[in-house]
Amino acid sequence: MTKADIVSEVAKQTGAEKVMVQAVVEAFMESVKNSMINNEPVFLRGFGSFIIKKRAKKVARNISKNTTITIPEHNIPAFKPAKSFAAKVK
Repeated sequence: MTKADIVSEVAKQTGAEKVMVQAVVEAFMESVKNSMINNEPVFLRGFGSFIIKKRAKKVARNISKNTTITIPEHNIPAFKPAKSFAAKVK
């Protein structure tokens, strides 16, 4: 499902105009991104959480050059579904 599909579905279910729904979806996504950039998780009860996961520093191998490289510690965004949501998907 794409963003356009989400906008169409929400517009159909609510009877709102697609332009307004598009603006709401864009604002929601921007809010989630800004919160995560500021290292703040986003919790949506019954749906899930957008969280920041910390990856530890590690040593990896570049197979083509046969050398080792160090990958520094870094953060990545992640989504953790709510238990009730995950149970329905299973």
